[in-house]
Amino acid sequence: MAHPRMYNDSNPAIKRLREVCLALPETFEKEAWGECTFRVTGGGMFAMTDNNHHGSGHLAVWVKAPPMVQEILVNSDAKRFFVPPYMGPKGWVGVRLDYKVAWDEVAGILKDGYLMSAPKRLGGRIPSAMDRAAATTGVAKKRR
Repeated sequence: MAHPRMYNDSNPAIKRLREVCLALPETFEKEAWGECTFRVTGGGMFAMTDNNHHGSGHLAVWVKAPPMVQEILVNSDAKRFFVPPYMGPKGWVGVRLDYKVAWDEVAGILKDGYLMSAPKRLGGRIPSAMDRAAATTGVAKKRR
């Protein structure tokens, strides 16, 4: 049985998210679980919408994140960032799109997720600025 569509294409946050994601090389959108998912050709999924997914009560995007980024972001502002269900244990981070959205920051988080999913020919799997920042923080050292 197919999941019902959870998002509204006319929502300005969904439109903006789509613009940011689809501006990255060789990305495409695919509806899955009733949500928008963003994937890279030859790679995998790097982002997924959360439009009150399982009664979450918010509009957000879940993004694949480099090691330690989830912890750093959630600890920095737990109202804007969260550990998403299902994907959270794999390091993905939830970013609210209905509360104090800083689109430049969201775009950077999405680009990091994209680079983790993209094949090498597209520049994928290169450590990002967030990886380097996490590696130099006390938080990263505590987990080693």
